[in-house]
Amino acid sequence: MNKRVSLRLASSFRNRMILIFFMIIIVPFLLFAYYAHIKSIEGISNANLSMTNNYLLQARKNFEIYLNALNDQVNELIGNKTLQDLLETPPANSSEADIATVNLLTVIYQKSAQIDAFRVRVYPIDPSKYPDYMSTIGEPAAVAREEWFLHSVATVSPTWQLFMPEKGKQDRPVLTYIKRFSGLYDQKLRGLIATDLTEDQLKRYLSPTGQLIEQRILLLENTGKVLFDSSENEWTGGGFPSSRLVKDIGQERQGSRTISLEGGKYLASYVRMDSQPWAIVSVTPLKDLTGTIDEINRVLVLFLIVYLLCCIGVVLYITMYFTQPIAKLVRYMRRMESGDFQFKLRGSSRKDEVGWLYRGFGSLVHKIEGLIDQASKAERQKKELEFQVLSHQINPHFLYNTLESIRWKAENHGRSDIGEMVSALGNLLRLSLNQGKEITTLGREIEQVKAYVQIEQARMGQPIRILYSVDGELKDTPFLRLLLQPLVENAIQHSIRDNFENGKILITAYRDESDIVIDLLDNGNGIPQEVLEKLDLEGQTQLAPGGEGPKGVGLRNVNERLKLYFGEPYKLSVETSPGRGTKITLRHPILPSETEIKP
Repeated sequence: MNKRVSLRLASSFRNRMILIFFMIIIVPFLLFAYYAHIKSIEGISNANLSMTNNYLLQARKNFEIYLNALNDQVNELIGNKTLQDLLETPPANSSEADIATVNLLTVIYQKSAQIDAFRVRVYPIDPSKYPDYMSTIGEPAAVAREEWFLHSVATVSPTWQLFMPEKGKQDRPVLTYIKRFSGLYDQKLRGLIATDLTEDQLKRYLSPTGQLIEQRILLLENTGKVLFDSSENEWTGGGFPSSRLVKDIGQERQGSRTISLEGGKYLASYVRMDSQPWAIVSVTPLKDLTGTIDEINRVLVLFLIVYLLCCIGVVLYITMYFTQPIAKLVRYMRRMESGDFQFKLRGSSRKDEVGWLYRGFGSLVHKIEGLIDQASKAERQKKELEFQVLSHQINPHFLYNTLESIRWKAENHGRSDIGEMVSALGNLLRLSLNQGKEITTLGREIEQVKAYVQIEQARMGQPIRILYSVDGELKDTPFLRLLLQPLVENAIQHSIRDNFENGKILITAYRDESDIVIDLLDNGNGIPQEVLEKLDLEGQTQLAPGGEGPKGVGLRNVNERLKLYFGEPYKLSVETSPGRGTKITLRHPILPSETEIKP
């Protein structure tokens, strides 16, 4: 007895859920909590390191692009012929000096607007020969004896110079890009171009991520000199306080280490630049990374306790309140899957998802039953329509009258139009049969109408005035067969038959977005209201099996076939009034070009 009870308890979904919960979820979660406590600091540090390295690499890439663009912009200024000419020959007198000063300032002002920098300065190679110009830009002629000027003149490659705040000049550090240049067609030195970058330009590429408190981004020379400090330029102009990190930067292109600065621990990451002997360095206090670990651990313990209690309650609630109703619904589904729809589904008054499932399943069963009935009716209707289309294709009475006309003409007149009539009849039969395929082309459908009209003219001995206006691009478009000929026949027989002299029929075909629209207009007497009601083009008319004659395969046949193949939006539209003729609009979807048609 006890063994049987144990097996029942073990087979219970609820009990298995509880057991699995303890064995697979709670125990591993407790172990993970302990492991997370040990590895939390390491994990956070590694995550920050990865994020910082990615940020530094992107910052280096953007800064390199900016420096290359800056160099190209400076080269455009160097290549200015006016600037070259003004610095080639110094002014000989004060009048020429005034003109040269104005021209130099004009060129520099125009071109410097295209250079992405704080300020652009142009120095003649010998400033003493341009005293007026030097005085105008606020620089003494003695600047030529300054160390940076001499170094830049003697160096072929561009140089960088950090100018610290100086009274009367600038109130913040300026990193200057200095490039000497010679003539365009000779090697004679013309002067220097000094492009100043302030912290505004540098911060666009060397700013902290904003995700780490007290993070600072530095730009270091390979000697350890700080060229830029995002923290209000606190260290700018001095040496980086960690010689160990400077040494590492000289040995590796990128890396990270923990360093001691100003009595605290910092995590430093760096990447060396490719085009300059510099490195971009990120320095973040470790306390900002690990300060929340203890709080996280306390919250984690509390969370584990609450999580354990809540999960046990949720397991019990789910297994008792949802398992049984869903299992019952699954049994209903299996019966339906086997084809048994003769069961009574008990409803559910619940307002939650289980109630939605029961009501939705019941609605689905009713819809499936309705679809089965609808499919059966549609199949029967399709067979009836196909039968009547075949009857219309080879109408014995029509063929008999046609052949009698041919015989009569052959015996009594011997006229040449007999051959034309026979040819039209053969063409009509060929186009009507279409090798048994439902899809033809619009062009072939128009040809069938023309063959039919030709035969009717020969039979009646009266000309039928019918005009065709069909977009040439639509002639090869796939089209459901035997749609137009019944409409034309209806127009001839019921609209213009009693007035061939004045009667006209117009067929137009054009494209409207993804549909072909065909309008068939006549100027006959119109369709009486009682006939329209009998045709019931707006309703779901069921064609009677058997021979209703042409009326059964006329407008209703075309209308029902359109709705059956393409849906309700494609039914016929009829506009008519007594004495003003009739307009029948047929809308046919543009089928894919690969639709099978008769070759």
